[in-house]
Amino acid sequence: MKSFASASWPTSLKISSFLGSALLVAVSVAAAKAIPRGTGVPFAGAVGSIVAFVPPVIVLFASLFIVRSYEVESGSLHIRRLLWSTPIPLTGLHRIYVDPDMMKHSLRIFGNGGLFSITGVYQNAALGRYRAFVTDPRYSIALFLPKGVVVVSPADAEEFVNGLSSLFPGVEVGSPNISGNAD
Repeated sequence: MKSFASASWPTSLKISSFLGSALLVAVSVAAAKAIPRGTGVPFAGAVGSIVAFVPPVIVLFASLFIVRSYEVESGSLHIRRLLWSTPIPLTGLHRIYVDPDMMKHSLRIFGNGGLFSITGVYQNAALGRYRAFVTDPRYSIALFLPKGVVVVSPADAEEFVNGLSSLFPGVEVGSPNISGNAD
């Protein structure tokens, strides 16, 4: 098993995580204070309590998806989260592409764009549709697999690429093909 630390959080991720969490907690506190009590309106207190409860749950839920590290084991990449890991089979890995700007101009299709991590499904002209498990986009590495592209951000890109290249000797290290598709 080879283990690779995830890139440190950049200032932008720290700020967005702090401000996002603070905003959600503030909304929760404001909602809790605004709950009507004793108004005679049926279920008003219950609905208000639910509204006050949701923002902290969002913060807790998002924190579970923090990307802690990457491990390569038995032909799979395991994205280590707070309480579990997400396995990505590396069978058929044919290209590794390192570019600090690869996530620029990406459209988030589904996922989290900055509350403790940048994860989910994204799309841009260079990569097409891809899955991201990133802490710092400046350390982005795209893995081209038969089922699509996966973008990760290990702390040491060279060590990560060398590690995968040694495990998968036929892998091409370089830029994506001209069409931007993952083959």
